[in-house]
Amino acid sequence: QVQLVESGGGLVQAGGSLRLSCAVSGRTSSSSTMAWFRQAPGKERMFVASITWSGGSTYYADSVKGRFTISRDNANNTVYLRMDSLKPEDTAVYSCAARATAFVSDYDFIYDYWGQGTQVTVKT
Repeated sequence: QVQLVESGGGLVQAGGSLRLSCAVSGRTSSSSTMAWFRQAPGKERMFVASITWSGGSTYYADSVKGRFTISRDNANNTVYLRMDSLKPEDTAVYSCAARATAFVSDYDFIYDYWGQGTQVTVKT
């Protein structure tokens, strides 16, 4: 089993920045690929970014490319999502996810483990 705990969400003005963290514990060998997804009220869950633990391969949704950066700290089993130039449409619950296979993907159904999520609200 893998446990994922997100933190770092909050309220920020448009144009501001936040850094989300996802602490990974348990069977970390089952978390070769990590990802961030988000879900706004009344909308489907959407892919944000993905990264592999070993090679550092990354993949971003077009809507966040150039504004968000996913990274990992292998020593501390933590994945980060740095969010800059935030927009009101970035408002959502952000969740991290893990899968055992080391291959970045934007399909949520292939991820085996999920965190509870952290709320990000961007005000105008």
